Amino acid sequence: MGVYRFVLTRQWVCLTLVALVLIPVMIKLGFWQYHRHVHRVAQNQLIEANLRAKPVPMTEVTSPGHKVPRADFWRAVTATGTYDSAHEVVVRMRTSNDDKVGFHVLTPLVLGDGRVVLVDRGWVPGGDDPRAYPPVPAAPAGEVTVTGRLKADETSGGSGIKDRKGLPDRQVMLINSGQQAEYLGRPVLGGYLELTDPDPGDGGPETVADPDHDSIGAHMAYAVQWWLFASAVPVGWLVLVRREKRDREEEAARAEAAEQEPATA
Repeated sequence: MGVYRFVLTRQWVCLTLVALVLIPVMIKLGFWQYHRHVHRVAQNQLIEANLRAKPVPMTEVTSPGHKVPRADFWRAVTATGTYDSAHEVVVRMRTSNDDKVGFHVLTPLVLGDGRVVLVDRGWVPGGDDPRAYPPVPAAPAGEVTVTGRLKADETSGGSGIKDRKGLPDRQVMLINSGQQAEYLGRPVLGGYLELTDPDPGDGGPETVADPDHDSIGAHMAYAVQWWLFASAVPVGWLVLVRREKRDREEEAARAEAAEQEPATA
């Protein structure tokens, strides 16, 4: 074992410590990606199940002040009432289905009992003045029944969108039932309805597309890569040790041969 005493040198001790740190770090990163993969698969299954489910009245799954749980995200819901276009607002910095920046139109739907459902009617482009209220197609008059996806209230912490103050009149950054309840002076059901039916057709707001629930990303591939990297570290360390041993033996052999040359001559 004396030929391997070089692994006790400062250089090799440092290299070994780095390897010992990298192995658990890479294993942990692999599990992190694996858990992201599992979460994505579960979310896709939830989205598909809720989109395929039979629509239920929104009043059965939420109420004023109710926080929509993850299990109800994207659940198909219906509501019947009358649009209150006078208190309609637009949500800034929203993208269309082809990534153009504009606004989402948020219109209160007043139910028969006076409570309100927030309806995201879809996307519209902005006008020439980014601070001006954009041209918004009028909501249908009279009593209507709408169907859509149930979404949770947006918050800065959950969405990453900063809730800016001092915005132009009837413009907001977040879709939040609590904020709109204060604005309307009415009880507003928690969460909001992302409209899917009836289709406004040409000239109306562009309805939001179904959430992606087919792709699972490359998280599993990344997890396998991290685990392969972790397994490669000790293998690489052994390869370097054997190479160092061989180089030292060759150097010793050359030195010995050099010492014997004068005697032979």
